[in-house]
Amino acid sequence: MSTTDESIHPVPKAAKRRVVDVVNPADGSIVGSVTDMGAAEVAALAASLRDAQPAWEEIGPEGRKKFLLAWLDWIVDNKDHVLGLVHKEAGKSWGDAQIELLVAVEVINYAVKHGAEFLAGERRTPHNVSAVTKRLRLLRRPYQLVGIITPWNYPVAMPMMDVPGALMAGAAVLTKPSEVTPLAWAEVVRGWDEIGAPPVLGIATGLGETGQAVVDEVDMIQFTGSTATGRRIGVRAAERLIPSSLELGGKDAMVVLSDADLDRAVQGAIWGGLFNSGQSCVAVERIYVEAPAYNEFVRRLADEADRLRIGHDAPGAFEADYGALANQNQMDIVERHVADAVDKGATVITGGKRGEKGLFYPPTVLTEVDHSMLAMTEETFGPLLPVMKVADEEEAIRLANDSPYGLSASVWTSSKERAQRVGRRLEAGGVNINNAMTHVFQFPLPMGGWKSSGLGHRFGGPNIVQKYCRQQAFVSERVNLKSELHWYPYTPKKAAITDKALRLVGMHDWRRRLGRPVPGTPSTPSEKK
Repeated sequence: MSTTDESIHPVPKAAKRRVVDVVNPADGSIVGSVTDMGAAEVAALAASLRDAQPAWEEIGPEGRKKFLLAWLDWIVDNKDHVLGLVHKEAGKSWGDAQIELLVAVEVINYAVKHGAEFLAGERRTPHNVSAVTKRLRLLRRPYQLVGIITPWNYPVAMPMMDVPGALMAGAAVLTKPSEVTPLAWAEVVRGWDEIGAPPVLGIATGLGETGQAVVDEVDMIQFTGSTATGRRIGVRAAERLIPSSLELGGKDAMVVLSDADLDRAVQGAIWGGLFNSGQSCVAVERIYVEAPAYNEFVRRLADEADRLRIGHDAPGAFEADYGALANQNQMDIVERHVADAVDKGATVITGGKRGEKGLFYPPTVLTEVDHSMLAMTEETFGPLLPVMKVADEEEAIRLANDSPYGLSASVWTSSKERAQRVGRRLEAGGVNINNAMTHVFQFPLPMGGWKSSGLGHRFGGPNIVQKYCRQQAFVSERVNLKSELHWYPYTPKKAAITDKALRLVGMHDWRRRLGRPVPGTPSTPSEKK
């Protein structure tokens, strides 16, 4: 996620405000405002959510399913209002805003479809004969209060990737959206209340101190945002001995091999690198192209980039492809990365200069780049496509792995063998073959990062709800004996029985002990010679 995420950064007390204004980055207009909640207000909200959680857990997955589906109906029925807020507070194009609804529909439906199945107790088989009198079950109970802190790039989609699973698990959920884009999510939470659902979903709005208070109140934390902030949250979670799941920064590599379908690869780079103005944690941020395909790939990429329409179109118009950057800090990073690359010898093929009004930056293709440049090594989170020529697969793999990040990557080739060979060597939590970003929404698979891109995963089949649960080992007796062999008092007879039982079921040389030949070993003096 963007290194400018401020959802939990502390702010000086002198700068503390009771109200936070939300600004449309496309035109600078004030969209609305939210309360900057203090620690006491967050604590009170957390307490009320805890009070409601036991009854929510008690109604079971089928009872919770009904409320989640009613919530989904509310979201779809009010999509124009909700997406209108996303469109304004994030400065998105109307087309880019639509994914927010798609994520809500897909995640809620998956969670409720499989919730009961994923939460069901599991019977386990005893590991040896000494435990045959035991019934073994693995049970799951939700964390009472889950905290979910999300960044500004997808105001509804980001919380929707985690909240439905936590609610389906039976947890109460305290959310903290970014102060940059809190309005649409606040409306979605209001929708939960409007359908008459139990009061187990809350929202804490405000600046960094609000986020800190959330981490201090919950029993488990899911954070999506910058690596720097994620580290601080991980440390605080460890101090409190609560689990944390952290989806952090990325610098995702795209590897284009010489036999790739260049039409598809170019379109994949445009989509994967520029969707939502490049403000996606799994966006294509650097491209490595084998030498035979390099020149043609760059030519086509620049042509397609020039065709994109940049702007903040009216709701329903679909007249712009992507919109504004979310804030001035993000614009500063993009401009700094481009300037650094040019100073060190890179060539701007297209783009390279911000728009005159609003926080718009054109699609920018850079060539003659290398790993001395910030655009190839630091997370940009903007519409840059730096393209580097490589000699072969080995160089592409080496450079793709030359990063502290490991969120996702992609390989583009017409050869299944090359796809497997290269893809399996990339140090990334997700690898897409001839596609970009698509692994995020394959819910049976885990979505998470390696290295400095995070800890833990979201989704991954049962993990969509099980990550919000505590495991409980549940052992019961098939036969209630008066005593157990290993209970007090110790006696020579019980010790002898235990010793023989151990040798019978635990040792692996019983054939030798019984004087029988051991397969695969010499058994007579002549055989040993």
